[in-house]
Amino acid sequence: MREPAFWWRSAGLTAGLLAPLGFGYGAIVAKRMAIKGAPAGVPVLCVGNFTLGGAGKTPTVMMLARMFADAGERPFCLTRGYGGVIAGPTLVDAHKDVAAQVGDEALLLAHVAPTVVARDRVAGAAFARTHGASFIILDDGLQNSSLIKDFTLAVVDARRGVGNKCVFPAGPLRAPLAVQFAQTDAVLVVGEGTGADDVVAQARTRGLPVFRGRLTPDPGGLAALKGRSVLAFAGIGDPEKFFASAVEAGFAVAERRAFADHHRYTAEEAAELIMQAEHSGLALLTTEKDHSRMAGEQLLGALAARAHTLRVTMMVEEAGELRQLLTSKLRR
Repeated sequence: MREPAFWWRSAGLTAGLLAPLGFGYGAIVAKRMAIKGAPAGVPVLCVGNFTLGGAGKTPTVMMLARMFADAGERPFCLTRGYGGVIAGPTLVDAHKDVAAQVGDEALLLAHVAPTVVARDRVAGAAFARTHGASFIILDDGLQNSSLIKDFTLAVVDARRGVGNKCVFPAGPLRAPLAVQFAQTDAVLVVGEGTGADDVVAQARTRGLPVFRGRLTPDPGGLAALKGRSVLAFAGIGDPEKFFASAVEAGFAVAERRAFADHHRYTAEEAAELIMQAEHSGLALLTTEKDHSRMAGEQLLGALAARAHTLRVTMMVEEAGELRQLLTSKLRR
């Protein structure tokens, strides 16, 4: 599903008409969030966001997994495997599994840390524990109450914030903001912009720590395309975020194509992208998530071979403070 543009503008007529549905949806999610979860047997660090759409959760989970692996821990990532068909629990093989089975996010996470796909989070946590997890990083679980969480980090996009501040379908919020703040221990604001200023102010009023992060491109990717203009394409929660990151990294983005989040490319779309790039003399550039969805798909082999990947790493300005806070909470 493509996000409606009115989600990210001030609440207007359309949002007002959908507000009663948003109230009902928000009440249902709030009731579910209030349910007491089951213990995982090991500490659980949850990374989520307040809204539908991309905010930078996956790079954040990858950054935290590296951080704690470097500290001698054995973190396991636990994800629902959105876009895949496997219900799990199962341990992802980054070199053999494909996105159609386990989802694109799970493949990326599995390159950094052991990753479990499970629709049932409690069963997934038990599976991770029996496989040696010293703690679990729960991907996209802020609104899921099935597990007891020791710490929840909410990731917010600095440019878009929480949009029109309305609950789905009237806006992008997954539940009323106050309900979600009550389940949040800290906020990570990603990127540049003033769209999240209100969220930051509310977090500080509640006494929550606020950290600042940015997505840093891999310099190797820039060197490989030096002097070439690119056709950038992406099927993620916020394609514009990717396009902006590409420009900030120094790529000459001549054309851009946006697709829906977790988009499964067809053979026709792949051929069209290749022909469009060749006709305009452009190189193809996409995200790691998009490229992972092409892996193992025979009909997309030509696109996967031609498309360059913009790899990014989450960098947190207050990395030391974040590590210290998380370590103390998880040990407790």
